[in-house]
Amino acid sequence: MAVVGVSSESRTLTGPGPSRPRGWFHKNRMAIAPWLFVAPALLFFAVYVIIPIFQSIAISFYEWNGLYDVNGESTAQWVGFQNYIKLLDDSRFYISLKNNLIWLVLYMLAVPVGLAIALFLNQTVTGIRIYKSMFFFPFVISQVVVGLIYGWFYNPDFGVVGSVWKALFCEEVINIVGNVTTKCSVSPPDILADETWATYGIIFAGLWPQIAYCMILYLTGLNNVSPDQIEAARLDGARGFKMLRHVILPQLGPATFLAIVVTVIGALRSFDMIAIMTRGGPYGSTNVLAYYMYETAISEYGDRYGYGSAIATVLFLIMLVYISYFLWKMYQDEKGGM
Repeated sequence: MAVVGVSSESRTLTGPGPSRPRGWFHKNRMAIAPWLFVAPALLFFAVYVIIPIFQSIAISFYEWNGLYDVNGESTAQWVGFQNYIKLLDDSRFYISLKNNLIWLVLYMLAVPVGLAIALFLNQTVTGIRIYKSMFFFPFVISQVVVGLIYGWFYNPDFGVVGSVWKALFCEEVINIVGNVTTKCSVSPPDILADETWATYGIIFAGLWPQIAYCMILYLTGLNNVSPDQIEAARLDGARGFKMLRHVILPQLGPATFLAIVVTVIGALRSFDMIAIMTRGGPYGSTNVLAYYMYETAISEYGDRYGYGSAIATVLFLIMLVYISYFLWKMYQDEKGGM
């Protein structure tokens, strides 16, 4: 009996051959793929955020003016915790810390006000898109422009505050020569030059774009509110504040959480508005930790890198407490929703 050979083509038709062993990458490609996409962002985050944070903490233990000697070696001198001990006796540090707390408390007004505006804009009436654009406008302009606008707004000579004050409390007087002069019983207030009111004036200016941002978050959240639950609540007799409290607000939980997180971080890292409107004045009364750090370390009058880094480290630790709490809260919410 003759043995007939089987060709490779007939073997392919009859069935697959023995499978080759797959490599580790091929087996785990679904788990690795997300990390490959995130890797560039993580690299930039590490280089420009994480590493500088640890460098700043390290510099806070030195006394350094930022200079190097002729051999290219740093002139920094190790002082341990002396920079942090000096902070305890620094009155300007306590003023900056107090102002940060004032920013934190008053900045939270952006959340309820943003919600109120979003509820007003979340309706279908003629011209509502124009109103939305007007309320959205502060969010798209930079903090520098906002600071300049409110600097003119508060000006006692030609600003809105000065003009309104003159219209209410001043009168025009014609002198002997025939010239018209303005006589005021009380001079118009110069808000940014007043130690008592300057900080509140800057916060009011900063609230303008922050309210717009919270409004956008809530408008997005309102678009995701379940219409079925609203109709069911109406059938049960829910109206007005009861509808808002028991039906709408619970569904706006993620938007509220994000609005609070962003507002807290914005209040703690406030810098632009102060740099533009007062530069920490008058007499350092509007300083916050971020601007005091800049003023101490890298401004034209400051060269105390170690002391400035200590201020930055304190600010970082304060923000770390808040951020850690919010991340823990978000994790608990996600865990509870599973």
